[in-house]
Amino acid sequence: MRVLMLSWEYPPKTIGGLAQHVYDLNTALNREGVEVHLLTCAAPGSPDYEVQGNIHIHRVNPFQISTGDFTTWVLQLNCAMLERAISLFESVGNFRLVHAHDWLVAYAARAIKHAKRLPLVATIHATEFGRHNGLHNSTQNYISNVEWWLTYEAWRVIVCSKYMEGELKYIFQLPSDKIRVIPNGVDPENFKLHRNNRLRRDFYAAPEEKIVFYVGRLVREKGVQVLLEGAPRILSRMPHVKFIIGGKGPHEGELRSLAAGLGIASKVYFTGYIDDQVRNALYHWADVAVFPSLYEPFGIVVLEAMAARTPVITSDTGGITEIIEHRVDGLKVPPGDSRALADSIMAVLREPTGAKMLQERAFRKIREQYDWQKVARQTIQVYREVWNERQAAAWSTREERAGRILGRVYQLFERYS
Repeated sequence: MRVLMLSWEYPPKTIGGLAQHVYDLNTALNREGVEVHLLTCAAPGSPDYEVQGNIHIHRVNPFQISTGDFTTWVLQLNCAMLERAISLFESVGNFRLVHAHDWLVAYAARAIKHAKRLPLVATIHATEFGRHNGLHNSTQNYISNVEWWLTYEAWRVIVCSKYMEGELKYIFQLPSDKIRVIPNGVDPENFKLHRNNRLRRDFYAAPEEKIVFYVGRLVREKGVQVLLEGAPRILSRMPHVKFIIGGKGPHEGELRSLAAGLGIASKVYFTGYIDDQVRNALYHWADVAVFPSLYEPFGIVVLEAMAARTPVITSDTGGITEIIEHRVDGLKVPPGDSRALADSIMAVLREPTGAKMLQERAFRKIREQYDWQKVARQTIQVYREVWNERQAAAWSTREERAGRILGRVYQLFERYS
């Protein structure tokens, strides 16, 4: 089976969890014998074309026309993807279907679908409505409309959680039979600690300090501000605690100001971007990993912490709710409740035996339920469903459809004239 996949980000270009998802999914699909040709955005230092196993990666540069806004840049990226796709059909041959990840590749995916009469599968990782708790300006409305258009054009829509299934039904009025829920996966091998002399715990915290670790994008919906607001309550009772905030994002300045305003700046370490080795080391050193999201379609970082054998505390919201069983393999708190979050963190820090039980049960769940090969096989089943339906369906051109409609009108005219 040969699939044409489109994703605006792919390692080493990594903005959020989408890039890692596409990488891990493609690796697993490769093991199942699927030939994937991925169209994605160029990254500095990466070749325009490379082969990894059975995965063919085609990186394109958006048109170099100055633009002041992100949505116009996305259109330029789609035009470049479409150009490369044309050459792929000439050099590689036919594909069985097109698989698009999120709205940023919708234009190119839709054009390929209709130009080549290929069924389209779309994975929606998050929605603009969900990220902002509604649509509040013209740009957000535009993005949401493109998301709806992609789901409308898709033969099947894949989401990562029951929560996201409900969200798409509510926002886009998507019918149930068009949606397939396939959870994300995680590979525990990617989160083992590798010995590296340059990495030392005392770079981040004093020997006597316990570590509370967050890693992810620094955007408001990830709720890092809730963690910081709860930190004074923790420090008043347990002064030897360090809060390590890994990652970068547009909310960083506000978070730094909040820490300073709360008088806890010396107890908070903003690391900026961290690579996989540093991330794994911090998971290993951390006494607890905290993900206080206000909106979370799935929460792949939660799986990563569980795979790294770090005790986890999360908000009881979105797709995270479906991952964590409270007091069995992690703790959950109401979203936005800094007091409850602080109390849960202190409970884990004070009870290392209980924390170890949580992490061991969580790791067992990862092994049993969130294996990438299982995800790949479920995805292939969707591909087969779509391909079989495509084989049985008549796909006519717009002109042919118009001709049939005019013919029907003429027949009615003849009958009643």
